[in-house]
Amino acid sequence: MLYIKCCILTIITIVTNLLISLAASPTPSAAGHSSERNNIEIEREMGGEKSSDHSVLSSSSSSSLSCFSHFWSSALRSKILPPHTETSVRAISGDGLVRRLGLFDLILLGIGASIGAGIFVVTGTVAHDAGPGVTISFMLAGASCVLNALCYAELASRFPAVVGGAYLYTYTAFNELTAFLVFAQLMLDYHIGAASIARSLASYVVAVLELFPFFKDNIPSWIGHGGEDFLGALSINALAPILLALLTLVLCLGVGESSVLNSVMTSTKVLIVIFVIIVGAFKIDVSNWTPFAPNGFKAILTGATVVFFAYVGFDAVANSAEESKRPQRDLPLGIMGSLLICAALYIGVCLVLTGMVSYQFLGEEAPLAEAFTSKGLKYVSVLISIGAVAGLTTTLLVGLYVQSRLYLGLGRDGLLPSIFAKVHPTRHTPIHSQIWVGIVACVLAGLFNVHVLSHILSVGSLTGYSVVSACVVTLRWKDKTNQVSRRWMSNWREGVLCLVIIGCCGFAAGAIYRFNASFIFLIVAVVIAIFAAAALYCRQGYTDPPGFSCPWVPIVPAVCIFFNIFLFAQLHHEAWVRFIVLSVISIGIYAFYGQYHADPFLFCIDYLLKLPELTWHVDVAEYDLVKTVGQAKHVWYACLVFGWHQSIAICHGYSFAPLSPSHCFFAYVV
Repeated sequence: MLYIKCCILTIITIVTNLLISLAASPTPSAAGHSSERNNIEIEREMGGEKSSDHSVLSSSSSSSLSCFSHFWSSALRSKILPPHTETSVRAISGDGLVRRLGLFDLILLGIGASIGAGIFVVTGTVAHDAGPGVTISFMLAGASCVLNALCYAELASRFPAVVGGAYLYTYTAFNELTAFLVFAQLMLDYHIGAASIARSLASYVVAVLELFPFFKDNIPSWIGHGGEDFLGALSINALAPILLALLTLVLCLGVGESSVLNSVMTSTKVLIVIFVIIVGAFKIDVSNWTPFAPNGFKAILTGATVVFFAYVGFDAVANSAEESKRPQRDLPLGIMGSLLICAALYIGVCLVLTGMVSYQFLGEEAPLAEAFTSKGLKYVSVLISIGAVAGLTTTLLVGLYVQSRLYLGLGRDGLLPSIFAKVHPTRHTPIHSQIWVGIVACVLAGLFNVHVLSHILSVGSLTGYSVVSACVVTLRWKDKTNQVSRRWMSNWREGVLCLVIIGCCGFAAGAIYRFNASFIFLIVAVVIAIFAAAALYCRQGYTDPPGFSCPWVPIVPAVCIFFNIFLFAQLHHEAWVRFIVLSVISIGIYAFYGQYHADPFLFCIDYLLKLPELTWHVDVAEYDLVKTVGQAKHVWYACLVFGWHQSIAICHGYSFAPLSPSHCFFAYVV
């Protein structure tokens, strides 16, 4: 009964979050009509004081309605970003982060985030049920992640080279509140994940030290393995905060120093995995691969839903956009390259592990190490422990790195205090964001047994992947300016409704599969999702974006959304509760802080100020500031207008979004 209630609440929350985007800014098709209406409103605003006074009196008499209206108009704001050019890449990074990451660094960043100690453990754990078919499980999960990576690669290539990742894409494609919800879900995953990884790393470090006789049985459990739990969740671990502090210090020194450490540790890890595969290949007994799927295809599919999370981490590359030397070229290659390398390593380990020992005799805690020990290769077990330390170090390092860049993005947009937006003038790193992330991780890892919270993780990753896939589809629509609105629903809203239906069908199919309901219901959910995807394909117009282009849009993004939400339904029911509770808390934080401080156009103004080909023109009659950009592919006219009671922003493609009453950013692309 509890599962049913959680299912219902989760579906309601998902639909509510997604339907917020249905009320987002008008579609390009309605731009002409909106332009006329808003021009009339602007004329009325500037026409005289009588209308303004009347507006003030009306708002004071209905304060509650005014608060809700302000919240709703703020929540539906979207971020307008300038075009992505080589000039913009150079301009944006002038006084902020520094561009030092090449293609090789980005690939190692993605590998470092994805492959931790799990490659030595998860493979054997899943093989207990799937048998040698665990190889197919990793192939299926890898194929699904490749589809998600294609969506990330397109957006990473398409957007200006700034931090933000999934949050930035959502802010631009949908609206402010949806972007903040995505950030909150991702950040909780990162915070708990970093603390959990830090405790695991401390445990592995102690295990390596205990290989020496001097340390054997002389290290208290509270130093690395974690002391006994008390008061339910408290458990002291002294080494984890020390390791977190060291990694935070490295990240504060600069992206160059942290990149070197990540490259060294990731290379060590990959070389150890390759060595394990090569040595193990000579110990394979092909008879162990029979039967290949002892528990049928369902066990293989269930295994794919488990090992999917072993690939999570390639999205970290997208968050390094502002520190990439050639982001438009290197980010897609870094995302896809790191993911394909990880898939090859995982599949190789699976083949070796199931070939060396029958799946029935694989250990639970350290299956790969036990397999080599059983073959008389104990030295390989030592290498595996070293590889686990290197893997956990890079995963933790990249996780802390990504968190600070996300905080930097929200600080710049005003959704978080401005202190998070500060970048050190010489180190070119967000020092305050990085220290804050380190403090949170140290507290969680040092005092709490966060391993018990591991079953509520992955919600943020699946949410982020699903929304990014939806962003690919909706941003393709925004490239069209000649679509015709229908009387009952616009093209844009009809498309979003189709995406919502696909997501709901994915959750329904996942719940049906999980609780072994009738197969007919599963078929019905899949068929409805197919019809919704067909509607997206037939009833919408799409254009190919500049740079890397995700193939077969909207089919590939629709498949990603369906499968991601299908996996969401496989999570523990407490993960669904966490999704609901955190969404409610995030809306509350946004209502009390974010809506009053956010400024989605601030980055666009700063961007224009940095472009080298600007010519200043001051008009003291109507506007405080007018700036003309000449000698470029696009001509921008930008003006800051203060004192308007009802501000309107007119941006690229005639799309409209209400702003705060204090100021307005007006930009029109000729």
